[in-house]
Amino acid sequence: MTDQNDSAAWSRRGVLAGLGAGVMLLAMPVRADDVSVAQAITDTFGTTPRQDGKITLKLPPLAETGNTVPLTVTVDSPMSDTERVKRVVVFANRNPRPLIAIMTFGPRAATAEFSTNMRLSGTQDVIAMAELSDGSIWQAQVRVLVTVGACDTLQLRY
Repeated sequence: MTDQNDSAAWSRRGVLAGLGAGVMLLAMPVRADDVSVAQAITDTFGTTPRQDGKITLKLPPLAETGNTVPLTVTVDSPMSDTERVKRVVVFANRNPRPLIAIMTFGPRAATAEFSTNMRLSGTQDVIAMAELSDGSIWQAQVRVLVTVGACDTLQLRY
């Protein structure tokens, strides 16, 4: 009878240990990679050719923490009736989700510029892409060194 209780207690412990390990595996964050970023870009812009230029992407080269990294995007455009920025999309290639933000500029926008803060999981490239009214796509890319990542713990908290 003692053997049955010991084996029953052991199997409960084994089950609980297995459940705990399973929960830890499910809670581990999944990071984007270059393939998922390329897929997100294709999903957003299709196969339209992209060109470098027209975008100034300001990020600190070194961020002590990824919890709040300042970002400023400026697109060189007269914002006239014939030539204007329709939208700017920001991607990051090592965050849990590659698509960070979409900014849409209406017909009365005087400049194609915005500033915000973003969370970064770790050292990675931030990519900004702008779609102009003529259908052209422009891009810029900046690498940010992050000493303490932010997004790894985000999924565990929410």
